Amino acid sequence: MNGNYVARWTQFLALGIVIAGISCGSTTTAQQGTTDGQWLSYGGDKGSTKYAPLNQITRENFSSLKVVWQWQSIDAEVMALDGVQVKPQVYKSTPLMANGVLYTTTTFSQVVAIDAGTGEMLWKYDSGSWRDGTTATTWFVHRGVSYWVDGDDERIILAAGNKHLIALDAKTGKPIVDFGDGGHVDLAQGLNRSIPQPRHKNNSPPIICRDVIVVGSAISDRPPTMEYVRGDIRGYDVRTGEKLWQFHSVPQEGEFGVETWENDSWKYSGNTNVWTLMSADEDLGYVYLPFGAATNDYYGGHRPGDNLFANSLVCLDARTGERIWHFQTIHHDIWDYDLPAAPNLVDVVVDGKPIKAVAQMGKTGFCYVFDRVTGEPVWPIPEVPVPQSTVPGEKTSPTQPMPTKPPPFSAQGVTEETLMDLTPELRQEALEIVSEYGFSPLFNPPNEKGVFMTPGDGGGANWSGAALDPETSIIYVSSISYTRLMGLTKPDPNRSNMRYVVSPSVLKGPFGLSLLKPPYSRITAIDLKTGTHVWMKPMGDGPRDHPKLKHLNLPQMGGGGRAFPLAMKNLLIVGHDTKVMALNKATGELIGELDLQSVNGAALGRVSGAPMTYMHEGKQYIAVALSQEEGRQQLVAFSLP
Repeated sequence: MNGNYVARWTQFLALGIVIAGISCGSTTTAQQGTTDGQWLSYGGDKGSTKYAPLNQITRENFSSLKVVWQWQSIDAEVMALDGVQVKPQVYKSTPLMANGVLYTTTTFSQVVAIDAGTGEMLWKYDSGSWRDGTTATTWFVHRGVSYWVDGDDERIILAAGNKHLIALDAKTGKPIVDFGDGGHVDLAQGLNRSIPQPRHKNNSPPIICRDVIVVGSAISDRPPTMEYVRGDIRGYDVRTGEKLWQFHSVPQEGEFGVETWENDSWKYSGNTNVWTLMSADEDLGYVYLPFGAATNDYYGGHRPGDNLFANSLVCLDARTGERIWHFQTIHHDIWDYDLPAAPNLVDVVVDGKPIKAVAQMGKTGFCYVFDRVTGEPVWPIPEVPVPQSTVPGEKTSPTQPMPTKPPPFSAQGVTEETLMDLTPELRQEALEIVSEYGFSPLFNPPNEKGVFMTPGDGGGANWSGAALDPETSIIYVSSISYTRLMGLTKPDPNRSNMRYVVSPSVLKGPFGLSLLKPPYSRITAIDLKTGTHVWMKPMGDGPRDHPKLKHLNLPQMGGGGRAFPLAMKNLLIVGHDTKVMALNKATGELIGELDLQSVNGAALGRVSGAPMTYMHEGKQYIAVALSQEEGRQQLVAFSLP
């Protein structure tokens, strides 16, 4: 009987190889990835393709790549200071490359310029962000900077963790004195209310479109009160730092969408912020903003209604902040299903019709695809009835939008279909665990007893997002599968005025394994011309050596966290756990891998940021952020000998 389980699982993994055959249909030219061997935006270009049409590194020579330089994070200097107790989280930054120089941030919002060929640090700038949180429990993270140039005026734009927008001279690292107040703009000004620094910060780079810096914010997910700071989006002049506009993420009186916040809940509700990466179309002058959930994440009884613009993809005019269109992917979110990744812009032909499209990956495991000019779905996204809440005061949406294409790229719900079944024993144990709480489909609302939630509150997809090949219109999305047990509890009335707050539990599946079928970490290739999956490949071995599984000789099950994709002319590069891999873009077949645990007899660390690639003096490089224990972090560059 075990052989049948193995055979079924092997057939599932082989699906992508059987499908193969990517067509190279024509595309228009607006979104073609990076140019001139540079990497000028977090996602390579402003359309967040994470694509570089470089081909010096090939399937034949990938395994010959060597470490050519290593840059050690200067955050270690801060941690060594007397009386300073700060902890960096994992190193999530992706550097930019312009004119032979890499620009990147550290977890403490310091900025550095690095020689692209040697790794030598050319200058450094300390924003001082870490000084605003110097307790042993304060953690820091940052993902990078933005780049702007006009003739000889070349600027690095930083949205620092301490809510300061800073413009630096790219050549010297000095603040641009005529930008804001001596190079700084205080992003704490203009908020609807003030909250402590650790609960409101900036940790992702802004997007710059038509000389306007568009900036969001990171706001803590589980606020203590139902009155909270809004995640308004703001636009600033890139030359002067003048604030040009402010888009209310929670509509205010008289504004479009205010009626979706019933009982005047728009007056006090907050969050509804863009904490992740954004995208832009310079030709159209539009920016694309993926919004997160509203206060509070798991109980919406204090904010009845659909709650625009929470969980919405919103298109704004970059010069004015005017809303062009929006699509709400979750009505009245009580699952923390933020839109977590940069939207990917692609020009695609669907059924013979050229479309300027945008693809948005969701924590839900759905890929939502729209015409980025009009906001019309490329394929129907009907409203589907979903389970309703029985929690006092809660008023859930009767339906949720669910794309008909593409199919989900991640497990959805704890159901008969998704439940662990690699052996009859594991299946029976999983059924016994489920019997206490019951099966739980996608969008099953939390209750006081607890419900299973798949994808968990971390997704599905997350900020690692997707890479896109604009020549084939194939998009490669990273995702994980896991289950959380989410329950609601009444808080201490001395600490919170909410009726309910979340009480998540760590879920143990059968014999310590997952409650779900594998794979648990994967890359899925999706053809945006047809809305179909091309292949799926698990990332990592997973628990193949578990005592209940090792005798099955299973193929890779996926594990080790999220993968970070990077598309090149002839390869898909994936950073995952302790490896940098090259995959065949058409089939997902592994071509080669670099083991970061044994480079010149040393362990370099684990991949913790999205890789990028560039050309410098005739040589192609791949650079990636790595994290080690005790806060040690470094940026490592690979190239051919």
